[in-house]
Formats: sequence, structure tokens, C-alpha cells
Amino acid sequence: MSRHPQTASCLSGVGLGLRRTMLPELAGRGDRIDVDFLEVAPENWIGVGGAYGRRFRDLAAHYPLVNHGLSLSIGGFAPLDREFLVRLRGFLERHAVLLYSEHLAYCSDDGHLYDLMPIPFTEAAVRRVAERVGTVQDALGRRIALENVSYYAAPGAEMSELDFLNAVLERADCDLMLDVNNIYVNAINHGYDAREFLAGVPAARVAYMHVAGHYVEAEDLRVDTHGADICDPVWALLADAYRHCGVRPTVLERDFNIPPLDVLMREVDTIRRLQSAALAPPSGAPRA
Repeated sequence: MSRHPQTASCLSGVGLGLRRTMLPELAGRGDRIDVDFLEVAPENWIGVGGAYGRRFRDLAAHYPLVNHGLSLSIGGFAPLDREFLVRLRGFLERHAVLLYSEHLAYCSDDGHLYDLMPIPFTEAAVRRVAERVGTVQDALGRRIALENVSYYAAPGAEMSELDFLNAVLERADCDLMLDVNNIYVNAINHGYDAREFLAGVPAARVAYMHVAGHYVEAEDLRVDTHGADICDPVWALLADAYRHCGVRPTVLERDFNIPPLDVLMREVDTIRRLQSAALAPPSGAPRA
């Protein structure tokens, strides 16, 4: 077992990915919306002062926080940024962040690439990623969760995406941030069954979930944009995920084409309904 504590045991319900463009509308509501927690990218807030910094501190005082990182490059070859890890630990502790997750990808080489690049599905990559996860967990003093990412090519693959994901989680002894939309997108783009993939995910390692929309480029190509409403097949897969993993805290992501908060809250309400349905006793079962 990992020597690092799990910090998200008190996290539940539905969260919203906070974007700076939401702040003016949030201010008009007195910084109150009907969500149970907020998710932020720490890179977008570490060291931010002035009006934005004050607004963030106010929100952090009102809502539990989880962090979803953008720049760790856990699958890369360049050395981990130790200075960033020190600053990140301070940020997590200062704001009592319940959970930190990152992408199972790499995003830097000789400088940042500003995109999430796929890691080859190889045993060598499993060993490298697991070692880097161990370094990060030691530096942060906590377990982290890795996200199953969307990808559009699998160069040099020696195993399936699912086998690679499970091998990393087991060897690194870390948690999973399960992105339901990414399963759907990858299943179409790479020709596998999304429900079969989901059934192979280690439910006990799922710390929380993401759900989002995507762009339909072609019948056999979806692009993970987080810029559209969530489609019915993804909602159905989220319900399947609750049946497989149990109801986990779930974040609604929207990165651009962001509608008014009232529109986003309709999708938040859909997540709540799916969670309630998954928690309800089977029809005809005796109630306690």
C-alpha cells in the first residue's frame, strides 16, 4: 500500500471546472452556485495576485477544491520540475485542496509543447511513468490521480490502452481520475467498445470523474474539445460508470464556447440525477 494519504474521502457530489471567464457571472451571483466543489488548474492560479487572486481566495473559502494539473508532463523524458513541485505543494496545502490529478501524457521536452502528447503503450513507459509518479507523490506528500487521456495516434504500442493504463496504476500505486468522455472519444477513434473498456477499469482506484462534450469531425473521428454540450451516449456511459465504480465525485468540464452559468447548471443537474438514480435501491427492493 502507498504511504501517502488519500485526501479526498470527504469529497462527493458534482463539481464544476472553474474558468476565469466565469468569474464576472459568478460575482453577480455572490459567488454562489449549486455545486459541491470546484476544480481548478493550479498553474492558472499559483502566484496570481490582485483582483483575480482575491476572487480565487474568496471562492476557495466557499467551496472545497480539487486541482487538475496541466504541466507536470508525467510521461515525459525531461526531468521533473522540482521548483514547480515545491510551489504546487504550497498551493495545495494553502488552499486545503482535497485531490490533485494530472494527465497520463507528456507536454514538454525542451520547453512546453502546450498540448497533451500520447505516451507509447510500452513496458518501458510503464516503468518510467511509475517512477515519476513516485517522485511526485513523495514531493507532494500525497497520492495523486492520473487521467485516462484522449489520443489520436498510438506510436510504438506494445499493449492496449487499457492494459497500459492498468499497468501504470498498479506499478505506481496511484489513483485514477476517470474521464468518461475520453473513453467514448477513444472508442470511436480507435475502434473499441467503450463499455468493455469501462468494465476493465479498476473501480477501487477511481478517485473522481470528468464528463465533457466533444466535436464530431467525422463518423469515425471525435475531437476532445470540451467545447460542446454533452451528448446522449456520453451521458449513458456516465451512468454505466456509476454502476461499475459506484457514484464518484464528478466534474463538468467546459473550456470554450462557455454558455451562461444557468445553461451549465442544467448539465450539473443531469449529473445529479444520474448519481441519484445510481444510489437508489432497485425497483421492488425493500427500503431501510
